[in-house]
Amino acid sequence: MMKLAKLLLFYILGVFGIICISVFPQFFQTTGISNPLNYFKDLGVFLTEFIKPEYWVYQVPNSPGKFPLIGTLWEPFVYSMQILIGALLLGFVLAFSFALFTNFLPKRVLHTVKRLLDFLESIPDIVIAAILQMLVIYVKHTYEIELFQVATYLDDKAYAGPIVTLAILPMVSLFKILLLMIEEEFTKDYVLFLKSKGIKKLSVLTRHILKNILPTTFHHTKIILWATLSSQFIIERIFNVHGFSFFILESFTPMTIAVSLILLFTPFFLIFQLVDLWTGQNIHLTGDETPPKGRLSFFSIKELLVRFRNIKWRRFGFRPWKPVLAPFMVFFRHMKNWKFATGSLFFIVIISYSAFYSITSNNHIDKARIVYEADGVTIKSTPPHPPPDPFLLGSDSLGFSISDMLVIGAKYTLIFALIIAFLRVIIGMAGGVLFSFGLGPKRQNWVEKTVDSIHFLPLSLIAYLLLRPILMEQFNGFSYTFTERILFEIIILTILVVPLTSVLSGNEMKRVLNAEFIKSAQVLGGSNFHIFWRHVLPHIGPRMTILLGQQFIQVLLIFMHLGIFNFFFGGTNMTFGAVKDPPRSITYEWSGMLGSTTNALSSGKYWIVAWVLLAFILSIFAMQFIIQGVKEIQQTKVGVIYNLRKMKKKRDKRDTPNKPDYNINSDSFRMINGDINNGAP
Repeated sequence: MMKLAKLLLFYILGVFGIICISVFPQFFQTTGISNPLNYFKDLGVFLTEFIKPEYWVYQVPNSPGKFPLIGTLWEPFVYSMQILIGALLLGFVLAFSFALFTNFLPKRVLHTVKRLLDFLESIPDIVIAAILQMLVIYVKHTYEIELFQVATYLDDKAYAGPIVTLAILPMVSLFKILLLMIEEEFTKDYVLFLKSKGIKKLSVLTRHILKNILPTTFHHTKIILWATLSSQFIIERIFNVHGFSFFILESFTPMTIAVSLILLFTPFFLIFQLVDLWTGQNIHLTGDETPPKGRLSFFSIKELLVRFRNIKWRRFGFRPWKPVLAPFMVFFRHMKNWKFATGSLFFIVIISYSAFYSITSNNHIDKARIVYEADGVTIKSTPPHPPPDPFLLGSDSLGFSISDMLVIGAKYTLIFALIIAFLRVIIGMAGGVLFSFGLGPKRQNWVEKTVDSIHFLPLSLIAYLLLRPILMEQFNGFSYTFTERILFEIIILTILVVPLTSVLSGNEMKRVLNAEFIKSAQVLGGSNFHIFWRHVLPHIGPRMTILLGQQFIQVLLIFMHLGIFNFFFGGTNMTFGAVKDPPRSITYEWSGMLGSTTNALSSGKYWIVAWVLLAFILSIFAMQFIIQGVKEIQQTKVGVIYNLRKMKKKRDKRDTPNKPDYNINSDSFRMINGDINNGAP
């Protein structure tokens, strides 16, 4: 009963968090930062309405009609769940099937499969949806065969297209996780014992290994589910699916937002929590170690200042510029790894060229309305102009050069994505210190259970709900200044993930704190600050760098998802009147070119979005190179061999016998033969 009571309490906390999120859009639309205390007033009013059934109505702005909320949302919610569950089942079945099959392949082929999975994992969901839609349209026009429906029209609902597209992400992610876990299980002693008994590999794999990895695999599916929910938000838009997200965006009232998110949150929360109760386990993917007990001296500001003042800097050879130069020294040492260097140089060159172009040209963008033939009379093309004439990469629907917009927007897209990712990691690491050093095991468990609820809400949808009143230009202009819009977007996109990065960083610190050398440092009188600074931080540094790269990729994906809905970084410039221009990005960042994705795919003018999608893909690949480079450098430090080709060359060179100083030929044999005949020994 106590466990059920805790489960109910965590559920109530999750619902309360959803209610708090649902009030923010209305707060930003009305008072906002001019009177921050009004948020609590709006929250109190909404809580009183939420518990009254008569306020549960579905209403569209500027429409007098009111409909029962549950009755309106239930059918689209079921439609969305059919697509989501179908995609998850298809992806998981394919992942398990491929994982079993690939374990019987040669090691070289298996290594190629892993590289292919890394490649597929880096491709955004928008690109996958676009490629599938273009493939279906091409097959339809060429062979008159309709593979599946590319969009929902009236009562004719699309199922196959959204399910297949959405299933690729969980299939690739779970397939990669299963390969790693199965490979690790094969190295354990019990597998060697089973093989020595003559049990075949298939039997070991199906009866023993899969049974042992299933609990951990189930908990990995939380991360996969979290990513899939965000992707579904976009897939429904691209395939014109009128699911629950469509009705949230159409109504956009606090009540509609709250009830829709609660409907989505409830089933997945109950499934995962009930499985935890049933198995009686609380599995932590990064370890369940207990941190050292003691007072949290690390966060005592007064004590920290005293320690800083009493340090004898001369004894350590302290120089003021050393802390500033240290990150650069680490960066240059990492540049010896070709993967890290390739990814880093990509960002350095692209951002530098973008900044140089903006300074020298004052952000000039070429524009061509009508392109004529050589005779000057015949019209060759009208916007959007296909490449390469008049522009190398073509133009958008208003005639602006795509190549110029890509160059100008590169610095805004990449720099601010790096800033948001950096803030997520730094603030999350600070929260991880508080989590691992300042909280006991019971409080840590409470924090983990509370934060765990975030996995059951689509991140892109939450970002859309919070940023819509800030980024969208109204009839009377923006509600916030340009600086405020940028700051709000940075803060919101950072705070949304800080709880998860804090728990993840805290678990990494707990794993280090459980090591033997940490206990030795405590016995010798090391304080919490000393243990963190001298022992924990050097060990988690590479892991935090990898986390930074992962967060950067996630921020880029959120930028892309928001761009599909015409919400661009810095604000969306709208036109009002009888003839409306397409929404445009004020900063020309890359997601501002994705708003016309659906129209570009349906009309066959693929170049409008193809180049910007390629730019996002290359940026993700570059960051993946950096992540892989950091992993290889870390593996080298701990003695793990990763460059098998290089090691094989060294081994062959070592095993090759020394060559003689002379060349053996026919004359040599004649000389030897002559010596023998002459009686030479």
